[in-house]
Amino acid sequence: MLLLIILSTFLVSFISFIGIITLFIKEKLLNKILLFLVSLSAGALMGGAFLHLIPESLGKFTESILFIYVLVGFTLLFFIERILHWRHCHKENCPIHTFAYTNLIGDGVHNFIDGLIIAASFLVNIHLGIVTTLAVALHEIPQELGDFGILIYAGFSKSRALFLNFIVAITAILGGIIGYFISSAEISTNFLLPLAAGGFIYIAASDLIPEIKKEVKFKNSLINLCFFIIGILIIYGVRFIE
Repeated sequence: MLLLIILSTFLVSFISFIGIITLFIKEKLLNKILLFLVSLSAGALMGGAFLHLIPESLGKFTESILFIYVLVGFTLLFFIERILHWRHCHKENCPIHTFAYTNLIGDGVHNFIDGLIIAASFLVNIHLGIVTTLAVALHEIPQELGDFGILIYAGFSKSRALFLNFIVAITAILGGIIGYFISSAEISTNFLLPLAAGGFIYIAASDLIPEIKKEVKFKNSLINLCFFIIGILIIYGVRFIE
């Protein structure tokens, strides 16, 4: 199981290299593609939270305790975002990302937590691990595209930006390994599932959906809605994988 956790977190970390494609796509086209990816990841995060993480947690906690954990996860992400001045912005000129190093620190914390959550999910069952990895990966794609562009905009060279993005991304592997050994030491990691659900809901509702709502053209709005639904359906469909 440890090998599966390491492989999953490595694949999520490897997504950091996707930022290189921003150098070969016109900004107007990139922004359009990013918004579709944002819609897809928002749907995946909502699907992961409501269709898998929360239902999987129902048998482990009373309902009142369960939803307290969900609220704590939601609040924790809000706290991290405010304290570290970090947002999931998907445009190069996002003002908050002028604090490039602060953004890297915040991203590292987030990726480490992602690794813990992926480990906890796989230790419950493989299907939940796959769902969580997919939700995290789909969210990482638009984030990494945006963050790479931000580092370039902040003055980093292409190679330096790729290196820093990858170093920050592999904190997910560290989180996965630590999450596995915490569980092996018989320290319960069940609480990470509703915490992750709250975090997923926060990212989708606070950071991603507001970006989607900025689209004013009806056709593009409809396409975004379709991608949002596709994200949910992808996560829902994982339960049928044998």
